[in-house]
Amino acid sequence: MELLNINIPDWADLAWWLPEAILCGTFLVALLADLVVRGRRPWLPFAVSVAGLVTAGAYAVAALDPGTRTILGDLVVVDGLAAYFRLLFIFVGLVTVLFAWTAEEIMGRTRENKGEFFALTVLMTAAMCVMAEAKDLLMLYLSMEAVGIVSYVMAGYMRTSLRSTEASLKYVIFGAVSSAIMLYGLSLLYGMTGSMQFDGIRAGLMGGQVDDFGLLVAVILVIAGMSYKIAAVPFHYWAPDVYEGAPTPVSALFSVGPKAAGFALMIRFFYTTLAAGPDAAGSAGLVQQINWPLLIAVMSAVTMTYGNLVALRQLNVKRMLAYSSIAHVGYLLMGFVLLTETGLQAILFYLLVYALMNLGAFLFVVAINNHLRSEHLDDYVGLGFRAPWAGVMMVVFLASLTGVPPFAGFVGKWYLFIAVMDKQWFWLAIIAALNSVVSLYYYFRVVKAMFLTRPAEGANLSPLKLHWLQYVLLAVLAIPTLGLGLFFGQFTGLADRAILMMTTGF
Repeated sequence: MELLNINIPDWADLAWWLPEAILCGTFLVALLADLVVRGRRPWLPFAVSVAGLVTAGAYAVAALDPGTRTILGDLVVVDGLAAYFRLLFIFVGLVTVLFAWTAEEIMGRTRENKGEFFALTVLMTAAMCVMAEAKDLLMLYLSMEAVGIVSYVMAGYMRTSLRSTEASLKYVIFGAVSSAIMLYGLSLLYGMTGSMQFDGIRAGLMGGQVDDFGLLVAVILVIAGMSYKIAAVPFHYWAPDVYEGAPTPVSALFSVGPKAAGFALMIRFFYTTLAAGPDAAGSAGLVQQINWPLLIAVMSAVTMTYGNLVALRQLNVKRMLAYSSIAHVGYLLMGFVLLTETGLQAILFYLLVYALMNLGAFLFVVAINNHLRSEHLDDYVGLGFRAPWAGVMMVVFLASLTGVPPFAGFVGKWYLFIAVMDKQWFWLAIIAALNSVVSLYYYFRVVKAMFLTRPAEGANLSPLKLHWLQYVLLAVLAIPTLGLGLFFGQFTGLADRAILMMTTGF
């Protein structure tokens, strides 16, 4: 059996795993720094976290074209896909840490354990990087659980808030159930193939000795567990309540980071086990044998439709963005239907665009919540004149989330539509287009409240003074959200290169 042939990790492997090693070290140093100062100087773990993320990002850029190398006892693979997601996760983690420094929900006078938040964000960033690199069932599960455990703690960060405690408890319960479901599916795959390595599982499946129905059950169970991580219907129930109850910087991180990590893991696992290898005809037969593309297509259509229709009724802006993020999972699943290179490249580019525009929208809510202590749509009336620059950038994010040209969201959806129509799934593209029209209503309802609705008599119309760092970060997110809609060639090329390196090895 495979388990008897243990590959011992070599210290030389760390040369290929420096960003993750730096992040793990940063977590420990930030945590110890917070213990030393007894939580009285949160700027120290904040500074350590920022320095660690920047350093890890620099090494990730230096290793942007690493080739393909399997390390840490064949548990982890470093290739173009891993390099792409490293940069994405480190960027998301850095933006979250910087914006949390300005958020009253994290740094308010009554908050405890402020420094721990920054250390936990760094730890989650490292765990998400490992999720994108896993090539073994053991590392797949351990990385998912690492992200999950940190998420449970961060969701309940405001211990004195019943809403935050409820969010954390719901997250734990749904996470435990989904992990058990996925583990059962993984155990079936191991039992059928005798391997825990992704390529070994594929070799076992291609041997033709696997029962078709058993394989279908195993794939459905694994999809169910991973769908929880990305909040796809019907495994989405935790998302709206967790996003609403958690601190808004945490909701911003959840809406982008774990979702992108879930898609990275799904791409590597399903492409390697069901669609990769030199025998293209055999791979196609294996995919059609279980007909799971239809399952993914139906899940995609239901997810985007449900998310958009329920978002129509939301008056809490943060909860509306939660249902919006569910809808965008449906769009992303379009590129996953047949595991074609075109579809996977579209997913990678859209994840980059989605990170920019969704982080921007959530972080605008953070900035406004500092002053209004409210996320209700009625309290956003007149905000476009009280904080004009921030309001304009929020319009950019919302227009891009809708898919209006010339913003980046339009280009991202266009690539997804092309990938689906290239394989003649026209009905799915039509449903996605109709859902984009539906989303226009609830996104621009926020714009209407900020710029086109007359404030009530006696309403406070004084200007809002946002922190300078909030303006800088909103601009850092808004400029590429607009720029990628006009100059997207280099970034689509980066996504194409990442998938090419994963599929060919160079």
